[in-house]
Amino acid sequence: MARIAGVNVPDKKRIPIALTYIYGIGRTTAFNLCEKLGIDTQQRMGEASEETLNRIRGEVDSAEYKIEGDLRREVSMNIKRLLDMKCYRGLRHRNGLPVNGQRTRTNARTRKGPARAIAGKKK
Repeated sequence: MARIAGVNVPDKKRIPIALTYIYGIGRTTAFNLCEKLGIDTQQRMGEASEETLNRIRGEVDSAEYKIEGDLRREVSMNIKRLLDMKCYRGLRHRNGLPVNGQRTRTNARTRKGPARAIAGKKK
């Protein structure tokens, strides 16, 4: 397994897809990165030469991309700032409810967790 930005990326996947295993690099960014470096997008990560991997590491580690720890820290600090301000979005984060205006009567199970039975409610 190749190691890029402190993340083990899979050898069997194509290079742009394998790069998406790094937090902060999505498909568009990965394809743009391959295009910028002149890397074949059909090539597998395991087939890439050490020189190619070093070029990818150098580009990913450059200040242009905010990835992994720095990005996670920035996101958590933004959420913490909203919590400290006690604004509406901060309160929604604190209560574990959807933040961006989605309905909660139904379809909010990802944020609210598994449904809990209500005692005495029978239909």
